[in-house]
Amino acid sequence: MRPLLSLCLGLAFQLTQPAAHAQNMTTLALHQAAAANNGSRIQQLLQNGGASAIDARDAQGRTPLLVATQSNQVAAAKALIEAGADVNAKDNIEDSPYLYAGARGHQEILQMTLAHGADLRSTNRYGGTALIPAAERGHVETVRTLINAGVDVNHVNRLGWTALMEAIILSDGGPRHQQILQLLIDAKADVNLADKEGVTPLAHARQRGYSAMVETLTAAGAR
Repeated sequence: MRPLLSLCLGLAFQLTQPAAHAQNMTTLALHQAAAANNGSRIQQLLQNGGASAIDARDAQGRTPLLVATQSNQVAAAKALIEAGADVNAKDNIEDSPYLYAGARGHQEILQMTLAHGADLRSTNRYGGTALIPAAERGHVETVRTLINAGVDVNHVNRLGWTALMEAIILSDGGPRHQQILQLLIDAKADVNLADKEGVTPLAHARQRGYSAMVETLTAAGAR
């Protein structure tokens, strides 16, 4: 019985190997097509038996959609999202297509993720929503988009900072960040929510000599 069982197991293994190899090749091809912004190739692969690999991961835990998002490859992202790719699938460092598009200001891809189930409460490796790095990096339209989508403007990340706080602390105090500050205030961001050390947004703005921000915060009731 043992030789027979061994033979059966061996045959089963041999039969599964070609299928596994084909799946691996499809996964690789999807990631390559995503990086190359080849939407038609993605559609071809998905139609020819590759649908099950749409959210397959590479060595970094990235799906094809995240690969496309990281390079702002809109055509590839569109093909993948419309085929059902998971816009919330995170990689090894907790980036997802939605979070990355928001953080980097990739507006077209961000809009697509929002239209296809983006989790507005999801957070990155710093415990922040997509809105917080968008505010930090000065992506005005992205901040507007995320606020309108309903992201919590008072979410506090692991550093103890909100989007409003990062728009002050990690910015140059220039026009883009001034505009973002006003957008956040208009969206009812708490202008007196202090950091872990008890330092308020107004105090941070004053310390940095950001006079325009000081004026905006004061007008909004900051102390």
